[in-house]
This record gives sequence, C-alpha cells and structure tokens, in this order.
Amino acid sequence: MTTSETSRYVRVTVELVVEVEDPERLGTAALARIDSDASVPDDERAQARAVVRGDEAEALAYLVEPHDLIKDVPGIGLAQASWTSELIDYDPDAVEWDLHDLHDLDEDSEDGADGDDPEGEVPGGVGGVIGGVSGGGGVTAGRR
Repeated sequence: MTTSETSRYVRVTVELVVEVEDPERLGTAALARIDSDASVPDDERAQARAVVRGDEAEALAYLVEPHDLIKDVPGIGLAQASWTSELIDYDPDAVEWDLHDLHDLDEDSEDGADGDDPEGEVPGGVGGVIGGVSGGGGVTAGRR
C-alpha cells in the first residue's frame, strides 16, 4: 500500500477500567449473549458457557462490542478491531492509573522498547477479534 492509501486509516485507543458491581448479572448477560449467538457451534457454546461462569473478565469480553463505539459515526468503516479484558488490582489513587500519562506511555510502547507488545494488548487477557487481528485469546476470539 502507498502512503496515501494507508493514511486513510486511524488507530483509536480506548482504555477503560470498570468495576463489576453485580457479577451474577454480568454472567447472566454473557450467558444470554452466548445462547443467542447462532454462529457458535454447540461444542464451543458449552465451552464458552463454562468459561463465562467462572471468569468475570471473560464474561465482560464476550459482551464488549467495539463496533458499537463507532456505528453512528458518519464517514467511517471498521477495518479491524481487537480487545482484551482482564481482572486487575486497581487503586484509583496510584500513580500508574493516572490516565493523563496514558499518551506518554503509549508513545513509549509503540517501538516495543519496554518489552510490551507494540499493539498494546495485554498478554493473558481475554478478548475478541474483528477483521483478522488477534485479541487476548479465550473463547470469544473471532466471534464476528
């Protein structure tokens, strides 16, 4: 691809920390999504149900849909998306959670100098994939 062809693409990075206030409700919603997804074979459905019952991060990853973030934005189309979800130790007062420094951290990791994946994905997290980019793994990958 030429520079003019690739410059049409924009990477959008969003990082969220959510608090699971009702694990049972979250799990029930994820199970309902799994049960309603006709594209999932029965053996994968059983595996997904088992994983979601025991892992809140997996349940959340199954419910997250990156396309929902941009579906009403005119003039764009989703080229690819990946997402991950993982349980974390969170202290809102800790320096490492200062989102004002997120841009600086992202620039440092783009060249991989810090040893992290340059795509910014979290090893060991769970997630999904749209358009051929691998997420963190788990049974939700490739469900679109």
